Amino acid sequence: MDELISSRAPSAPQPGGAPANRETAQGHVPGTSPLPEGPVPIGSLVFADELPDGVVVADEVGRIVVFNRVAARLTGLDPAEVYHGLPIRTRHPERSLYLADGTEVLVSVGYVRAPHTPRTPAPVSPQEGGHGGAGSPSQGGSGGMGPPGPAPLALRRLVLSLRGAQQRERLERSRAELVSTVAHELRSPLTSVKGFTATLLNKWGRFTDDQKRVMLETVNADADRVTRLITELLDVSRIESGRMEVHRQLVDLPDRARKIIAGRVAAGDAEDRFRLEVRNGLPETWLDADKIDQILGNLVENAVRHGAGIVTIVVEPAHLDENGLTDQPDAAAVSVRDQGEGISPDVAPRVFRQFWRGKPRGGSRRGQHGGGTGLGLYIVKGLVEAHGGTIGVRRAPGGGAEFRFIVPAGTAAA
Repeated sequence: MDELISSRAPSAPQPGGAPANRETAQGHVPGTSPLPEGPVPIGSLVFADELPDGVVVADEVGRIVVFNRVAARLTGLDPAEVYHGLPIRTRHPERSLYLADGTEVLVSVGYVRAPHTPRTPAPVSPQEGGHGGAGSPSQGGSGGMGPPGPAPLALRRLVLSLRGAQQRERLERSRAELVSTVAHELRSPLTSVKGFTATLLNKWGRFTDDQKRVMLETVNADADRVTRLITELLDVSRIESGRMEVHRQLVDLPDRARKIIAGRVAAGDAEDRFRLEVRNGLPETWLDADKIDQILGNLVENAVRHGAGIVTIVVEPAHLDENGLTDQPDAAAVSVRDQGEGISPDVAPRVFRQFWRGKPRGGSRRGQHGGGTGLGLYIVKGLVEAHGGTIGVRRAPGGGAEFRFIVPAGTAAA
């Protein structure tokens, strides 16, 4: 019968002081059979104590009726003492609850507990339990296994928190779209890299030096594309988790803009396509130089790819609070303008979302940066906000789109 001991918790105390049938981890009270009476379903012949995991079963009134040995070991509780419920429960993690109409609701549960009101124990005669039998107050229900543990806390309130599952569903769809986009964007450059390298290895002597150079340049460009995609994914992860770090140093914004323009010209863009305008009165700015380069590079890339005409970068002093009383600028603003067809006002609120790829009238896909993941402007917004700044898009004075971000001047210790 040992295999059944502790698989069932004791019944609740009977009215009128009648002793309840009890089974403990050390044995069971004489006269109480651990086996159920009457016909036994085949499924019930699997004893709870034979299972490798903890098993707890409650009846319709919430009373624990099965509490096996593994559950006792995991919780450190005597099965004889759990019929009032598990006093160690403090909360249930969030779980899905499906209503009758199929609606999913996310539910989490918290238990508000307080110590039991102390009572004076009734005197116990030696005949009634003075020898430390099971259930003796002197033994704390532990069967003489050691001093009694701390008194269980009484449940005072049960707090349920409910929220809709729509936000989680949107997040899951966003992650699925991200995985699909990454797989699509990686397939093309990796296929190219694999094809060209295999061809060069197998037929090296059949190609001229110029042909080899073209293939190697293609491999190099595709490797850069993969590197850029991985960098974007890491940036998205840091932005969503709030782990984007800003390493501030003294940054000359006009100088960083000149560097970006020089890089575009060196890559083959016409020098007369870019214009830099610097207003007087710029404050001293303490920013993350690498992230400022990334912001400017993404915005200029977006203007070149999806705009038209001259790309103008304007750097000017600004105020974080436009209604501020001070005349001293405490921020710097940078605008990147093009002369294309622009972005309509109804689309503007969506341009900084992940995977946004809106089409202006000209048919070009604005917002699709680099390899086409649609993450470029989303990352720009995250980087600007990591500096404590803001960014927006509007119609440029001469037509086209103007992306304008404002970053606080900051300090070396910020």
